[in-house]
Amino acid sequence: MEKPLSLRERKKRATRAVLGVTALNLFEERGFDNVSVAEVADAADVSKKTVFNYFEVKEDLVLGFGAHHIDEPAEAVRRRKPGRTPLDAMRDYVMTALEERQPLLGLSDDPIVVRVQCLVRKTPALQVRHMEYMEMTRTRLAEALVEERASGLSARLVATQLYSAQQVLAAENARRVIEGESPDDVYPDAVANAQHAFDWLERGFGDLLRRPPEEAWGNPGDDGRV
Repeated sequence: MEKPLSLRERKKRATRAVLGVTALNLFEERGFDNVSVAEVADAADVSKKTVFNYFEVKEDLVLGFGAHHIDEPAEAVRRRKPGRTPLDAMRDYVMTALEERQPLLGLSDDPIVVRVQCLVRKTPALQVRHMEYMEMTRTRLAEALVEERASGLSARLVATQLYSAQQVLAAENARRVIEGESPDDVYPDAVANAQHAFDWLERGFGDLLRRPPEEAWGNPGDDGRV
């Protein structure tokens, strides 16, 4: 059970939400490039400094609410149980996100989520920031694989393939939802597509970096790298 949020944390979340919705309204009305951070601050009745206390850059007013997902694939790999591969961990992570209809897999028709997705699609600056998020996710996933004795090159190759599969699946789901289908109607195909993608990857990955039943990392002097 998650620990209840403190009053201070609840207030911080409320402020972030107000700033995000205020910015989204202004960006939709006038265009992302035509609205300054100072104007968002004025509309939300806070200082410009307050905005940057919550969001690192202007683009994060739209995308920052998903920043906590950046570390999730790497953490899924780190937390996997004995006998499981990184691919198993990513498949479980994606399947859970689909079951929970999480926006990161495109299965959300929440009005704010859909508005954000539509704004990103037509705003180059937001697309660039989204790509930066994706690169951070791939980098951290690769770092988790290096921790398990994958070589740097192998880690980058595996991380790119695993995370790219997730992104392709999410984009297809989001496209259908934006076009008017409900997440529940898309869900069966989304699960089948995810299973197909990971089955296809598994043919190439095999037992790569399968975690042993007992945490045995090889004999002394054997770095065990792949």
